[in-house]
Amino acid sequence: MTDTMTLDTLSETFELLDDWEDRYRYIIDLGRTLEPMPEADLVDANKVRGCMSQVWMTAEPRAAEGTTTIHFRADSDAHIVKGLIAILMILFNDRPPEAILATDAEAELQRLGLDQHISPNRRNGVTAMIQRIQAEATRLTS
Repeated sequence: MTDTMTLDTLSETFELLDDWEDRYRYIIDLGRTLEPMPEADLVDANKVRGCMSQVWMTAEPRAAEGTTTIHFRADSDAHIVKGLIAILMILFNDRPPEAILATDAEAELQRLGLDQHISPNRRNGVTAMIQRIQAEATRLTS
């Protein structure tokens, strides 16, 4: 589902949902659509530091149509966090490093209202994931 979804479509869906309880359920459902992460990747070296829940993330450069994109895989032990990961995958997955670095993730998440409706601890975790994604993009542009 997240492969074809854009942030615009996600925003439109959010507007159709009556309240934040429905939106949380939808976010959790998005998390169920994440690409499975191989068990071998659920190791300490792939953990995202700064998250209260356990979050693992890998990044793989891929050649695509004359450019390089980054394919991310991520997983968590918390359902809502998996959904937040799915939203970050909509924003960043399979995009060129330059596009990743040019994306204002905080502004995009504000557009969805997430900045006001997730706990400060979850916001810190999302920030840690964004920093990890940007670090991978920076590494590939250096």
